[in-house]
Order: sequence, then C-alpha cells, then structure tokens
Amino acid sequence: MDESARQALRALPAVEELLNHAAAASLLAAYPRTQVVEAVRAALEGARREILKDSTAGSALGDPGTLLAAAASLLADWQTPGLRPLLNLTGVVIHTNLGRSPLAEQAVDEVVKVARSYSNLEYDLGLGARGHRETHLEALLTRLTGAEAAFAVNNNAAAVLLLLMALAPGREVLVSRGQLVEIGGSFRLPDIMRAGGVRLVEVGTTNRTRIGDYESAITPDTAMILRVHTSNYRIMGFTEEADLGEMVELGRRRGVIVADDLGSGALNELDAYRGEPTVAASLRAGADVVCFSGDKLLGGPQAGILVGSKAVIGRLRKHPVARALRLDKMTLAALEATLRIYLDPERARREIPVLRSLSRTPADTAPLAAALLAAIDRRAPGGFITEVEETSARAGGGSMPLTEVPSHAVRIRFPEAPAASASATPTIVAFENALRHAPIPLIARVSQDSLHLDVLALDERDIEVVAESVAWAFGQVQSA
Repeated sequence: MDESARQALRALPAVEELLNHAAAASLLAAYPRTQVVEAVRAALEGARREILKDSTAGSALGDPGTLLAAAASLLADWQTPGLRPLLNLTGVVIHTNLGRSPLAEQAVDEVVKVARSYSNLEYDLGLGARGHRETHLEALLTRLTGAEAAFAVNNNAAAVLLLLMALAPGREVLVSRGQLVEIGGSFRLPDIMRAGGVRLVEVGTTNRTRIGDYESAITPDTAMILRVHTSNYRIMGFTEEADLGEMVELGRRRGVIVADDLGSGALNELDAYRGEPTVAASLRAGADVVCFSGDKLLGGPQAGILVGSKAVIGRLRKHPVARALRLDKMTLAALEATLRIYLDPERARREIPVLRSLSRTPADTAPLAAALLAAIDRRAPGGFITEVEETSARAGGGSMPLTEVPSHAVRIRFPEAPAASASATPTIVAFENALRHAPIPLIARVSQDSLHLDVLALDERDIEVVAESVAWAFGQVQSA
C-alpha cells in the first residue's frame, strides 16, 4: 500500500460522523437506526476496497455525501423483494426462467384467502376430526381425467421419483432409448432413476422401439415399463414407437406396472394443446399411473400430479417420501381453483392465462400489438422507430417443441441503426438492459438491430404498464 492510499483511508469519516451529517437525517427518519448503521458501514467498506484498487480516487470516495448516497442505495436494495413480478414479451408463453404459468385470477384469490387465514388443510369439517390434505384435489382430478384415484406432489420430477421409489425399489424399469430425456437444469432421467434406487434397462434404439423390444427385455426382476413423453424435443424421420395400449396389454400379461410420464400436462382435449397427448387418453389406454406438471400446459402452480388406479395411487400415498414431497396450503388452493375452472372447458380457455395465450390467433394479436404501439408512441413520441410485425411465438416450458404460434410484436429500432444490421447495436443493448431494470421489469427479445415486444402472452390490462416501462427505459438511455 502506498502513502496516498494510507492517507485516503485515514481521511474516511467515522460511522458516527456520517450519522451526524445533515444528509443522514432523511435516512434515519425512513429506516431503523440499526439498518442505517449497517448500510453506512457497508458503504465505508466499499470505499476502502476502491481506494486499495485506486488510491487517486480517495478524495471523491471519502466525501460524506457520496458515502451516504451509497448507503441510501444499499438501504433501498435491501427493501426491494428478490422475487418480483415482471412483463413477459419474449414470445415464449410458458417461460421457465420467468416463473412458467401465471395463475388465473380465481386461483390468485383463493391463495390470498387461504394464506391470510386458518384453513381446513388437514381437518375434516364434516367429521370434526383430522383429515387429509390430498382430499381437496382428488375428487376434481378423478372427475376431470376419469382416473380412479389421484395424488399430488411438489413437481413432476418429484412425481417420477416417487413412482420409482414406491413401485420399483431395487428392481428393473424399462425405458425406450429414445425417451431418456434431459430437461432444464441438467435433470436427466437416468440420474433420477439411480437416485430412486431402480435399475434402468434401455430398450430398443434411439429412433425405433417396438413392443417386441419391451417383451424381450422383461425378466422376473422387472417391476415397471415407463413411457416418457419427449415433451421438449422430437425425433423425426425413420422412427417407430410402441403404442401405449400395446404396452399396457404386455404389462398386464406379464404382471408389470405401466407408468406414463406425460410431463407437460395437457389435461384434456383443447385446441390450444395442438396435438399434445392428454392425460385422459393415457388413462383410457389403460396406464396404471400417469404423471404430469401443474405449471406447464395445465396453467396452474408448480406441482406434480399423479392419477391412476386406486391400488397404485394408494402405494404412492403411503410411501414415507410422499410426506417430504407434499404440497403446501397455498399451492393446494391455487391448484384446486385452477382445476375447478377446467370443469367448464370454454371458461378454461378464457380465464387460464396459458390457455388464453395459446388459443390466440393473428386476428387477436394484431389489434393487441397495434394498441401497444399506440400506447408506446403516446408516451415516447419520436424517440425511436416503431412498427407492428408478424412473429412466430412458442409454448415454451418444455412443451410442444415443434409448434410455432403465429403472433404479432411491436418492433423498436433507433434512428441511427442501419436497417439491416447483422448484430445488436449498442443502443439496443443498452435499451434492453434498461427495460430489465425498470420499476416493473420488462423482458423482451433482441434480434439484430431491433427489440421485439411479442404480445402473445400480454394481458390486455398491462398495455399501459408496458408502455410506461418502455418510456422509462428510453429516458434512461437518453440520459446516459
């Protein structure tokens, strides 16, 4: 450390000196004194680190106003929630990084009611005695799917893990080589099978697996045939896949459980699912148990739902690990409310945000994009070039990987950018960054010289909010 750094460090004001400064009065009025002290100490520590990096900056870093401004910024950051709502204009409806499926209004209302009060979570109001939390969902799920029984855990990975641990511990599970999926976060089916204590037996080839491959692989130690829906990819070309009905017939003849992991959670026949296999269809084919996600195509909260025969679901419910995977009261409230909406399929299309978005046509998205463009131009007139363009959006969330949903977007471009730039311009990069830091963050898509605000997942009520975030970000870029 040189002498200038030593002098700069000695010149830094003491904590008490800063607390007695006139500029600290507003902080002490807004926050508890202990928090202000902590923030001031953190600001001083930050100044010390900077001085050690560059001793010539010492005088500026030691200014009381600068230090108190840094403390104020820290106090504001500490009060800002880490998990925040934002606006999704990426063109990906079920965006895993953005929380997947937003809830229907009724589901949100039910969560609030249950969260702020006691509830009959595990209390039978009719008997006046202890009840079971899973009873709140079972009747709805069996009615909607035709299953004999149902159970829910905290996500579909947990549902698969419970299947393996409860139904095939220490034994063989047959899976087609073409279905050994990996989903987000490096979750791989072979890994979870090892964790579940079962022995994976790969059947067939990557592109072709016939029913005979399953039959020849069955041994006295085989406990389960597991079909896995490849919800986030497709194998195309010279392919063949055993029919679920054939697998069920084989399983019954050889005394082996047949489980179907549908993953993406298309609950029943709706146009929005665009050919995805449904839960009801798997049960009609005779699968002993079917599992799927609650927060993908179903449009509810994160959950792993299991439906099937009473015998199989009973074994899952009684397994010790089931308690570790169970749903909390708020998730139960949201899931139950979502399922009730499904009792009326037309209402589900209107009120469940994911279904509403995926059901939209270009005739719906074009006027929505035009309304958004008009709102943006009112708030930031002449600041940039805007236009409505046709786009192709996606379901996302590891669902319907080949499906492109026609949509519209507002394209934003700055005047200095050439019309056909090969890469994002510095201004567009700065603008996109400002949007992410807006009071209500906005996540959009950057392509070449433009920023695109896809409206497929936009709630009409948020048009003005989007325009406000765009205007705020534009102001940040202009003042930089």
